[in-house]
Amino acid sequence: MDRLSFWIFELSHPAFIPLPPTAPGQRIGLLGGSFNPAHDGHRHVSLEAMARLELDRVWWLVSPGNPLKNHADLAAQDARLAAATKIAHHPRIVVTGLESALGTPFTAETLDFLTARRPQVRFVWLMGADNLASFHRWREWRAIMQSVPVAVFDRPGWRYRAVASRAATAFAAARLPEAESRQLAARCTPAWCFLSIPLSPLSSTALRERKAPAKPLRRPPDKG
Repeated sequence: MDRLSFWIFELSHPAFIPLPPTAPGQRIGLLGGSFNPAHDGHRHVSLEAMARLELDRVWWLVSPGNPLKNHADLAAQDARLAAATKIAHHPRIVVTGLESALGTPFTAETLDFLTARRPQVRFVWLMGADNLASFHRWREWRAIMQSVPVAVFDRPGWRYRAVASRAATAFAAARLPEAESRQLAARCTPAWCFLSIPLSPLSSTALRERKAPAKPLRRPPDKG
């Protein structure tokens, strides 16, 4: 869906896409991803975000699929939503399939919709250091940085690549010291912060590989 079609759809169906409940002035973190599958690492980041950024809620935006990844092993949306809800298991973590309802896998379009529909809510985009390292490959990545504050959470082996990335360099002047992370949600954009947290080794890719059936070994041909 292009941007014009997106807004025509929204204006024509203003009540068609439901959102989780919000209140003016709330601080809501947005954790996007395929959640293929969801795991305790997602929950860990969400709890750290609520504590460090003083967020009221964290929404897990279960994407129809990452545009930069192969979808061959992508589980069905309903299954990923159900599994994410089970893992989240927290009254302030909300799992939503909003992006599928919008018909977009692109963060910039999701943020356009949310900031237009809930202008009095302070949204913060949450992502891992691995995502910041490749953030310049995202569609309209500069517009994302201008749209909402961004919190980046450390991941094993990614800190230095993240802080030296193209996006981090481009927005170096907008980086907030970690000691001031509680102010991030209230800052004018662009604003971002890199947060050191207890590291979790969990990843969706590793979990999928662990569950995948072993490939059969090739037997050498019999010698007759």
